[in-house]
Amino acid sequence: MSFQTEIINWYLQNKRDLPWRNTRDSYVIWLSEIILQQTRVEQGLPYFNRFLEAFPTVTAFASATETQILKLWQGLGYYSRGRNMLLTAKQISDKHNGVFPIHYEELILLKGVGDYTAAAISSFSADEMKPVLDGNVFRVLSRFFGISTPINSTRGKKEFIMLARELIVAQKPSIYNQAIMEFGALQCKPRSPNCLVCPLQSGCYALSHGLVDALPVKEKKLKKRIRYFNYFLCFSEQHILVHQRTGADIWQEMYDLPLLETENNYQDNLIGFRNQVNNEYGSAVKLTHLEQKKHLLTHQTIYVDFFALDNYIVNFNQNADVKWVSLAEFEQLPQPKVIANFIEKYFSNQV
Repeated sequence: MSFQTEIINWYLQNKRDLPWRNTRDSYVIWLSEIILQQTRVEQGLPYFNRFLEAFPTVTAFASATETQILKLWQGLGYYSRGRNMLLTAKQISDKHNGVFPIHYEELILLKGVGDYTAAAISSFSADEMKPVLDGNVFRVLSRFFGISTPINSTRGKKEFIMLARELIVAQKPSIYNQAIMEFGALQCKPRSPNCLVCPLQSGCYALSHGLVDALPVKEKKLKKRIRYFNYFLCFSEQHILVHQRTGADIWQEMYDLPLLETENNYQDNLIGFRNQVNNEYGSAVKLTHLEQKKHLLTHQTIYVDFFALDNYIVNFNQNADVKWVSLAEFEQLPQPKVIANFIEKYFSNQV
């Protein structure tokens, strides 16, 4: 049997029962594809269900506020995805009369929709002959055909897309694309795949040449940025002082706590750190260290220290991005996961 036939036969016997596979609705498929970018199905599925329940149509999504979207997205990471989804929904509501496109040429023009997502939506909803290339597909093709060109290089992307286009010819795109993606997710896994039960083992270049762990090849990424965040917990009469993040940085438009970012860990220069806190919150401020966390993002590692403040002074004229809210109000605001986890733990211990 051919590579494609083996993949499809495997898929029909082993595929997971996922809600977006039981529809041709391009809006529902779009929801799943954006939510699952850089996200495992197990993690993304509850978010997909919550979003679909809150916004059953793209028109309903378009009427949401950014705060609502970010709150539902909280903990999923890559928050620009949620913002772009809102812009896309508004674009479809305004320019497509609330009808979600199904064709690649229209989909590729939408905010936050790239080649992979447009190919996935158009092939799943309209059976357009567009091959998908995500991490799972790159891995399957690289291993089976023995391609060592880096998958994140310009030359590699061209090589893989040419191969993918050849393989999808004469196939039913909605089935074949989902089959090869699922095969990579469940069978041809990144680490320790069970090659002994793989239906492609007889023709797999990587298996026969001992290169399963070496393929696919990726060019080295840039070194992660290291940052040091010092958060201050100011609590008064069941109200907490919160800070809205603005500007072009992580967690844009989300809410955290008053923050002092330092070049190094605060313990490396305690006197200097204390002086900075005094300058910001008054010379009589009392500072108590509560907790330290290491928070990992794709391109950044953030060392987070939490402090309780007492006897502080807040100049709201100079700090327009901070305000008092009740704990109940704060729960409804979108927060970075590291903040939400700390707040939940801290106040549960106070009961």
